[in-house]
Amino acid sequence: MAFAKPLLFLASKQTTFKTFMRNYLLFLFVYIFVISCKKDPEPNKLFITKGISSTLADYRKQQIDGVIYNLHFSIPNKKEESIPSKLKVVFNLKDITNDLVLDFNEKSDHILNIVVNGEETSITHKNEHIVINKNTLKLGNNSVSIDFLAGELSLNRNDEYLYTLLVPDRASTLFPCFDQPNLKAHYNLSISAPKDWKVLSGGHLKSKTVNGDFIEHTFEKTDKMSTYLFSFVAGKFSEVIDKNGSFPMQLLYRETNEEKIEQSLTPIFKTHQSSLTFLEEYTGYKFPFQKMDFATLPPFQYGGMEHTGAIQYRENLLFLDKNATITRKLRRAKLIAHETSHMWFGNLVTMKWFDDVWLKEVFANFMADKIMNPVFPEINHNLNFMMSHYPSAYSEDRTKGTNPIKQHLGNLKNAGALYGRIIYNKAPIMMRQLELLLGEEKFQKGIQQYIAKFANDNVDWTDLVNIFDELSDKDIKKWSQVWVKSSGRPIISDEITYENNNIKTFTITQQAEDGSTKVWNQLFNLGLVYDDEIKILNIDLNKKSIQIKEAEGLPKPKEIIYNYNGIGYGVFPFNSSDISSIKDDVARGHTYINLYENMLSGVVSVTDALNTYIAGLKNENNELILNYICGRINTIYWTFLSEQSRENYKELSNLIRQELSKDNPANIQKTLFNLLKNVSHYKDGSQLLYHIWTQKTQVKNLALNESDLTNLAMKLAIYEHPEAQSILEKQLSSITNKDKKERFSWLLPSLSADEKTRDDFMLSLKDSKNREKESWVEAALSNLHHPLRHNSSTKHVSLILNLLEEVQLTGDIFFPKRWLANSLGNYSSKQAYDEVQNFIKINEYYNPILLKKLLIVVDNLEKAQTIKQ
Repeated sequence: MAFAKPLLFLASKQTTFKTFMRNYLLFLFVYIFVISCKKDPEPNKLFITKGISSTLADYRKQQIDGVIYNLHFSIPNKKEESIPSKLKVVFNLKDITNDLVLDFNEKSDHILNIVVNGEETSITHKNEHIVINKNTLKLGNNSVSIDFLAGELSLNRNDEYLYTLLVPDRASTLFPCFDQPNLKAHYNLSISAPKDWKVLSGGHLKSKTVNGDFIEHTFEKTDKMSTYLFSFVAGKFSEVIDKNGSFPMQLLYRETNEEKIEQSLTPIFKTHQSSLTFLEEYTGYKFPFQKMDFATLPPFQYGGMEHTGAIQYRENLLFLDKNATITRKLRRAKLIAHETSHMWFGNLVTMKWFDDVWLKEVFANFMADKIMNPVFPEINHNLNFMMSHYPSAYSEDRTKGTNPIKQHLGNLKNAGALYGRIIYNKAPIMMRQLELLLGEEKFQKGIQQYIAKFANDNVDWTDLVNIFDELSDKDIKKWSQVWVKSSGRPIISDEITYENNNIKTFTITQQAEDGSTKVWNQLFNLGLVYDDEIKILNIDLNKKSIQIKEAEGLPKPKEIIYNYNGIGYGVFPFNSSDISSIKDDVARGHTYINLYENMLSGVVSVTDALNTYIAGLKNENNELILNYICGRINTIYWTFLSEQSRENYKELSNLIRQELSKDNPANIQKTLFNLLKNVSHYKDGSQLLYHIWTQKTQVKNLALNESDLTNLAMKLAIYEHPEAQSILEKQLSSITNKDKKERFSWLLPSLSADEKTRDDFMLSLKDSKNREKESWVEAALSNLHHPLRHNSSTKHVSLILNLLEEVQLTGDIFFPKRWLANSLGNYSSKQAYDEVQNFIKINEYYNPILLKKLLIVVDNLEKAQTIKQ
């Protein structure tokens, strides 16, 4: 059929048969050539774009397998010197149609030599990739050897230590590799390091060979893992090995505070072990790797990172003193449980592509919440789940920058922007609703099938949905369309009619906040409050509007407490007159959360909300709820009150001081003190803080450690205390830990009373080298852009915005949002709002993922323009 018209055209010509055939054959050649070009595009044009495209990843998955990386790094004494490195990657080639593409996001001059199957070959490096000519390859086993200088972007180097952090696509910034999660590989690693350094990696240490001032550390072949999970840590560390669990665990650390070390080592190891025990029982699958060691790092970018065999943590989150609050201890334990859960969910069973990165994170968080139950029997874990996840999920899901839990990802270079509170906080809420829908027994059975079926393999969300669908009579695929593949939350409303003071009809309706027709299928409770009882009704909100038949005929309640069990998701009607009188912790905690959401929606005034939280401050003795109340007071005070309105709350610090004068437990005192520190900027308040810092004023049951005093000193500088310079100098001299002293010294310009010094410091952040220690930068930005400094700092808003794209390219996954949150997140002025709107307007084609991050961060700034008092 395809040749009918050409044949008719050729036959109509007045030509001989010989001429006809010559023309026909010429046409046929041209046609076949064109078709063949369409079928087999020139590979470089198809694949060689910056980043790792899904097209390239899909092709490589079917092109190669059986990958083994043999790596050697020679770490010099000085961090300024390059790290000479060697790679020999062996693999099985199944398709030789196209060239082989390795990823290496570094300068071409870092590639020194390439040998393919024993023969030296020319270097072709373009758009962050090394191209190996297909003519040098063969079907079956191949090897590519490359001498190179290690990339520096994700090799976090300090004078006395370094560590790798390669998620999501940063392995290719360190060494040439196939940097995609569904090409798992084994690693044979050797590292030459200064002789007084320790080295930790994913494999057991096989041997150590002294070579002058250096020691060669050779490791056993690792378990199979994705490139983002490969890691090593090297440097001057203290070391401890715990042998009390099912296998020895090694910890490297730099903390020097003896009290913190003594108080922390036992719970650190015990929590790792109890997490392993729980996960083995829950999943029905033994711990899947050869070892699980870990290192703590002072300036680490995240709370933790689940590298196979060598987890990394931020040091101050694991090492706590004896006065640490339950909140901080719980946070430490959940962090450990989270990273341990990743051994099964992420490391053993890994997403095919980073659009399902949420799948590993939801299970890590969800399992961590389960693990906490026996570890902290004194904690109300339903309350903890709610307070941990709901406010954070709402903080993104209510904004114009919200996104579905599962997002499309075309190129791995944008994967970092997928991370956020939707993944870490909304997804566990979704998973708990799914567990309720299926029932705990079927849910666990599905998880066990999932782990067993896909161990050492890669999956996507559909694979798990199919398992749950087989186990349930519910349509899980349809259910997940709203919960997983769409964004936003429902606004819940009610309509109640009464007859003879009894409920005649009770209707609950949901409407998507974004105005769409989405309907969330979810379960929750509501409480009808009477003088002598609270009647609990179970609600199955499975369509847009439902009638609560169980309520019909009941007496009119004094008030209705929505989402009494804290399981439902959305904004609920608010009608509580005295939240502090609600006896049930979960119901009371949720009502405080719901109050804030109703304030942001304009249903409750800012002053009414603030006064309610202040009243709660006086009565609340549950640390988890009190911590939330204090956070809301702080946010409302600085974001939604004008400077004039704040004058009306000058007595707030005195009120907090009165609460501190009571004989409260230490954890309550610490929570109250943190609020006092944040709002006591007036003369009397800052003087009180000064006396606490100098220890002239003692607060009962309040013990402040070095970190507390350091943070207090920084606040006093921002509050322009008359002795600010002396305070900073004395605090610096009192810090004994080398890492902490270096951090505080680095932050000093951001605390300066001199505007030019602060301006110069802000401008210095244009250089990516000055942004390497990201947690330090975040603290500096908070200092520079504190609300009290907006008269001098607003001029830098445009700089913050203009640097965002570069910050994403050079920073780690959480840094772009934190860059914005610690600067723009502190603003509420019309001037700052106009700057942001102008930036969005003139950047019409801005990176859509980064734009979402910006819209999330400036949501309060936008809301402040209409609800600020």
